Amino acid sequence: MRLIMVIGAVLFIGVLGYSTMQQNRNEYEVCVDFKGYVHCAKAKGATSEEAIRSAQAIDCEMLANGRDENMVCNSNPPAKVTQVK
Repeated sequence: MRLIMVIGAVLFIGVLGYSTMQQNRNEYEVCVDFKGYVHCAKAKGATSEEAIRSAQAIDCEMLANGRDENMVCNSNPPAKVTQVK
């Protein structure tokens, strides 16, 4: 019984490590130009779309003043998108 528990724990840790590595496969640097100001941020994600969306959200948080401006900023396409790895 103890052997089965050890094998199960090792498998669980292996699956957890593998899934963590898969979620950070794509890294992008995204620059957003909003109201004459530019901010660039990097983010990682399981897909390129997820990484770009996360980086743009970081940029817009830094550039926008309030929720309404943040929504407008996030709806605009980024000025520059660069794949880091």
